Amino acid sequence: MTYSLSLLDKSPVAPDAAGTDALKATVALAARAEALGYKRFWLAEHHNIPALASSAPETLIAYLLAKTSHIRIGSGGVMLQHYSSYKVAETFNLLASLAPGRVDLGVGKAPGGFPHATRALRIAQADAPPQDFEKQLDDLNRYLLTDAAAANDVLATPVPTIPAERFLLGASAASAKLAAAKGWTLVFAGHLNGDQHTLQETFDVYRRETGGKTPILALAAFAAEQEDLAKSRVADIRIFKTILSNGVSVNVGSPEQAAEFARQSGVTEYRIEEKTPHVLAGTGEQVREQLDTLHANLGVSEFIIDIPVPQAALRLKAIELIATSRLSLAA
Repeated sequence: MTYSLSLLDKSPVAPDAAGTDALKATVALAARAEALGYKRFWLAEHHNIPALASSAPETLIAYLLAKTSHIRIGSGGVMLQHYSSYKVAETFNLLASLAPGRVDLGVGKAPGGFPHATRALRIAQADAPPQDFEKQLDDLNRYLLTDAAAANDVLATPVPTIPAERFLLGASAASAKLAAAKGWTLVFAGHLNGDQHTLQETFDVYRRETGGKTPILALAAFAAEQEDLAKSRVADIRIFKTILSNGVSVNVGSPEQAAEFARQSGVTEYRIEEKTPHVLAGTGEQVREQLDTLHANLGVSEFIIDIPVPQAALRLKAIELIATSRLSLAA
């Protein structure tokens, strides 16, 4: 089975730990992932969430590039609605100039936090209409051009010899069409949306629109030395899809977070759909067998794995078991 394995890390803060501890664990995880042969190590972006220390992936990317030697480091992803496309292009052109051939730019449409944090991030744009995501991608494509003459107006300097690879995070047919149209690699967020019909539809659309390319698949997985231990660690994980009366919907981790999201949105009426996310769980070999099946059925050539537990030691052991199971790691 020939496919690559990569990691997505949110720098979770374990109980009775601090953000500093979470970031140290992320650094250790990246170094171990490199030694084990993982292809990429991505950092998520979340705002005003005490349980996650990953608020500024671009800052952590620079640090991890200096602490590693060859694994690709990137964002999974930058929440583009909060920022100027030009500034994002400058940041990632600078990173790609510091570490040629090792930088990934992944972007997403979600806010990565609750309304109060979103308003704080966009304070300078308070009176402006929401940014159009498709136009932002167009702007990013233009600013990331390495040919100064082709840029026409402004160039995001420094110009890297090898530009950052570009990835669009999404979980819908619309995302597939947008990624294909703009020339971005699609990463299907299966760790957030495990609906098999949506996954298959998105894959089919992306293949059709790109002439046969297959998306990268992000998913949640956890391995332990015993199957029952692995499954017990993830048994209580839930996603609560919160649908506000104004039509806005968001996935959160608890009914209390759903109520808080509604409060910050100024909405009193909402409903919640509780879901059990699909997590690959078992021994390292069992997880790899499940990955083999997905590879065979969907043609996936790369998986990005989110380890959904906060304890640093458990996350480290999980990536070791997945990578060093008897099935070969083709990274």
